[in-house]
Amino acid sequence: MRTDYKNFFLVEHPLVKRDITVLRDKHTDCETFRASVSRISIIIGAKMCEDLNLAEKGVETPLEETIGYVLANEVVIVPVLRAGLGMVNGFLEIIPDAKVGHIGLERDEETLKPVEYYYKTPANLDTHKVFLVDPMLATGGSASAAISFLKKRGAENISFACLVAAPEGIKKLNEDHPDVKIFGAALDRELNEKGYILPGLGDAGDRTFGTL
Repeated sequence: MRTDYKNFFLVEHPLVKRDITVLRDKHTDCETFRASVSRISIIIGAKMCEDLNLAEKGVETPLEETIGYVLANEVVIVPVLRAGLGMVNGFLEIIPDAKVGHIGLERDEETLKPVEYYYKTPANLDTHKVFLVDPMLATGGSASAAISFLKKRGAENISFACLVAAPEGIKKLNEDHPDVKIFGAALDRELNEKGYILPGLGDAGDRTFGTL
């Protein structure tokens, strides 16, 4: 399978592959599912943070003064509700001072297009590094719409994180938002006729919150 899609970065790590397998297993209970989502999110988040800008800061150790570093720009994590909420804690583990916004989008089961029902983010998004998170990048419609909402409110530096991506979703984001990098833990084969990823892991929201 191709892994060289434009702007898509496959986060390959032994622990990610282990936990993706846990997520795919239909017998995995929601507690175990949530824990695996969080662990994968930590690793994806660490990869996404590699290009964050730093500013120097003086720090006094028990022995002497030296130079340390802080993030030059604030980070805001924006989960696409509701499934994206499962990824937030993993990101906050490594960026504990990050702000958290929310975008609520529902997929019309007939048109497969996203419908907005909630939006709340910090002000001054133009000064923030924005991490948009949603477990599944399927058709790409919801992610593309969420990115458009963020850009309309000033966001200029956006990256997208998912657990599982389909080629169709990557293509959609590349067409609509060629400036946005996409990070994923798995690149799956295709979508079925209902727009679900194959082989996938089912409905991430339902499996995270036990609402099957």
